[in-house]
Amino acid sequence: MSGPEPFWQTTALDDMSDAQWESLCDGCGKCCLTKLIDDDTEELHYTNLACDLLDTKRCRCTDYTHRFARVNDCVKVSLKHRESFSWLPPSCAYRRLEEGKGLPDWHPLLTGSKAAMHKAGQSVRGKVIHESIGGDPEDRIVSWPLADC
Repeated sequence: MSGPEPFWQTTALDDMSDAQWESLCDGCGKCCLTKLIDDDTEELHYTNLACDLLDTKRCRCTDYTHRFARVNDCVKVSLKHRESFSWLPPSCAYRRLEEGKGLPDWHPLLTGSKAAMHKAGQSVRGKVIHESIGGDPEDRIVSWPLADC
């Protein structure tokens, strides 16, 4: 006999508690990458340049509480800013649930840890450098953050 359905299958994004909302973040770090938008086509391009606050091994912000004061273009992922979901990677739980998809099989809520995410190559670990030392973002465009899971 199986237990109750997980909250992300039974609770609308709008109705989630803060703790539920925060737990959806898999901690991949992809949202902390510098992104470029082509002026002509409006196509989104990810780079392998990470915010200087990102701990690139643990894939966590080193100053999460004060990130908006320290990084002027840091964007809060929230329901109030649903339009920003389009720049989140296809693997992101917020984007996937908004699009009516489930969580990827490597998601920490399903596996109990981030190990499966890292093993599946879904985090930024080992793939990025900090933007302050990375040079021109146009020379650092990568496709791996957009790979669907």
